[in-house]
Formats: sequence, C-alpha cells, structure tokens
Amino acid sequence: MTALQPPLQPPLETPARSAGHRLRWTFVDGWILVKRILTHLKHSPGQLITLLIFPAIMVVLFGYVLGSSIVVPGGGNYREYLMPGLFVMTGFTGVMAIAGRVAADVGRGVMDRFRAIPMARSAVMFGQTGADLIIGVLSSVVMMACGFAAGWRIHNGPVRALEAFALIVLMRYAVSWLGVCLGLRVKDEETAANMVPLIFPLTMISNSFVPADRMPSWLRPIAEWNPVSSLVAACRQLFGNPGQPTRGQAWPLLHPVTATLLWSVALLVVFVPAAIRIYRTPKN
Repeated sequence: MTALQPPLQPPLETPARSAGHRLRWTFVDGWILVKRILTHLKHSPGQLITLLIFPAIMVVLFGYVLGSSIVVPGGGNYREYLMPGLFVMTGFTGVMAIAGRVAADVGRGVMDRFRAIPMARSAVMFGQTGADLIIGVLSSVVMMACGFAAGWRIHNGPVRALEAFALIVLMRYAVSWLGVCLGLRVKDEETAANMVPLIFPLTMISNSFVPADRMPSWLRPIAEWNPVSSLVAACRQLFGNPGQPTRGQAWPLLHPVTATLLWSVALLVVFVPAAIRIYRTPKN
C-alpha cells in the first residue's frame, strides 16, 4: 500500500513578510489620518490665516522693532542673523500646536474610536506627526518669503540651504513626538493651550536672537547646550549668515550639524516609543 501523505499545509507567513505587511499597513492608515488633519485645516480658515500671518509678524517684530538696537557680533545685517533663529523658533513652537490637536482628539473621544477600529495602533501617531511635518514645511516656505522680503539672503548656494532646511524639518519632526506625548497626557485642549508659554524659554534661552556669549555666566551653558542653539548655529553656517560659531564656545556650537543630528535622533529614540506606549495603554 502507498504510504499516506500528510495533508498540504498553507505556507506560513515569514516574519519578514509579516513585518513588511505591518509596516505597509501602518503607513497606509497613517496617510489616511494625515489627510483627515489637513482636511480639517482646510476647513478652518482661522488656522490658515495664522499660518500665513504669524511668520510676517515675527519678522517685523524681531527684525525691525527689536533688531534696530542689536549689534551683530563681527558685523553684518541683523535680519540675516535673525532669520535662522526664526525658522527654528517656528519649528519648536509647533510642538504645542500638535499637543493641542492630540489633546482635542482625546477630549472628544476620537482616540477611543480609533482604538476600537481595526487599524495599526502606531498609525495614529504617525498620522499626527506626518501632518505636522507638512504644516511645518508650508510654514517654513512662508517664513522664507518673508525673510527675502526683509533682506535675508542665502550665501552658500542652494544645496547647503536645502541641507539647512532638512535639519529644520528633521528637528521639527522629532519634537512633534514630544507634542504627541504631551497631548495624550493632558487630555484637554484648554490645558494644552495653557502650556504654550512653557515652550518660549526653550527658544529664548538660546542664540536665536542674541549671541550666547553675551549672556550671564550661569545662563550661558544652558543656552550653548540647548538643541535650539545647535540648530540655529547649523543654519547660520549652512546659509552663510552672520553669527557663525567661533573658538571658545561649547562643543554643540562648534559642531552644530553633528549636534543637531544627535539631538534629533535622541528625541526620536525617547519619544516615539513613549508616545506609542501611552496611546496603547490609556489611563482613565
């Protein structure tokens, strides 16, 4: 008699294929949520007006009102010195905008509905941060137009300028995950709005508007090791604007591009898993 053959079994899904499928699922669901947030922005003209007007207000306020009494170290146009700081400041203040959006979704029960439907859990976080990344790029374009109108120029060519903007986008994306963590924790849009003033010390205690070496001795190390200062110094170096680092300053200002990359990676390593963990294990 012929030996019985075991029934054919369907091929098992390989771990690589399974991981690839989950990753593709995450990005597809995340893109759907990106479009949801951008659609809400499209139907909120107040937010669009703020996106367009805020950069112009910042350039006029700091460049013309406050900048008239500030001397650039080594000489040069203060508005050229200022613009990298404004680019970075706009990116960092976006952390509170995403915190507010996430907190609003938590307060309205949207996050609970997301948890109840079959979708990748991490897609919600990637959707929020992806939408903020697009908003940040648009904001930088508007800020750049305002800067050109105010006399700011790029002196090291388009490639170096693109590298500077890539660093700005990378850092904004990294800090947006911090915003997601804050929004999930506060769970209330009003509380998130009240936290906005907390971000300004981070941007002000830096070299964005004045050189760090002119600050008091106890405050100078804080400013020099501030990730905002590293990014601003990197942008000035890549744009070729006044105020580039000199000897005697801290390591992050002497190697600003490397320091910015390290800060961005560190923020992503800490806050990406933290945001996903908080979302998956909500507290009542």
